[in-house]
Amino acid sequence: MSELRTSAAWPAGDAEPPTHSTFEVGRSRLGQVALEADELAEEVPVALEYNGISHAVMLASPADLEDFALGFSLSEGLVASPRDVYEIDTEAGCDGITVRLRIAAEAFAGFKERRRAMTGRTGCGLCGTESLQEVMRVPAPVASSASFSGAALYAAFAQLQTRQELLRHTGSTHAAAWLRADGQVGLVREDVGRHNALDKLIGALARGGEDRARGAVLVTSRASYEMVLKTASAGVGLLAAVSGPTALAVRLAQRTGMTLAGFVRDGRHVVYTHPQRLQDRTEPA
Repeated sequence: MSELRTSAAWPAGDAEPPTHSTFEVGRSRLGQVALEADELAEEVPVALEYNGISHAVMLASPADLEDFALGFSLSEGLVASPRDVYEIDTEAGCDGITVRLRIAAEAFAGFKERRRAMTGRTGCGLCGTESLQEVMRVPAPVASSASFSGAALYAAFAQLQTRQELLRHTGSTHAAAWLRADGQVGLVREDVGRHNALDKLIGALARGGEDRARGAVLVTSRASYEMVLKTASAGVGLLAAVSGPTALAVRLAQRTGMTLAGFVRDGRHVVYTHPQRLQDRTEPA
């Protein structure tokens, strides 16, 4: 069935783009079709520029883009610290959103050196790289004192479910959340892409000054290599996912000292690495 109608057009200039729009759709139930309104998540091109040089164009949800830009810069190793980012400006246009970052001279020198090793712009952290060494980078081991029970994880995911506003509207987005030491979910970021949601969360953590050594990251997706890489790069010692990890993700979590848990749902979970941060733990075979 073709697209029928949208209630929200793309704004230009200083207007904030919508995160979701309403379409008229044909909904079938037991062979009966009815025309109904349905809300769909927006997915827009987001261009990241560093000191005037275009680096990447990502498809993302148009919300929390300053968090996204900072988190992407940190998790991809483009800057070493939030202090290296002096300014972040966003501009919405007819074709997408441009996020312009002004970064420190030392970080910009490293950025230009990295660009010389790339074959082109990228839509993810691994595409467009030229060397295996760049792809298979290993962050410094995490130094985390985080400790949670399985029950705390289950309760946190229940909290997270109630705070996914964009998912409630559209049913088509991922979320990444920050679990504080007291068992409360402190921050939630949503996006159509799981990597983007995590980058937004990492940026929000950096901007908010959260103690990353004492908390955990929760994601509503599988735990891929990149999700582990980004979490470890942020210095977080526990990553918990509702789905399973890949073998490469488990190996990276093992090397970086991170606790990796998957299939966290309905009062059960699987721990793959470093179970000391889960209090009711069982040693993996």
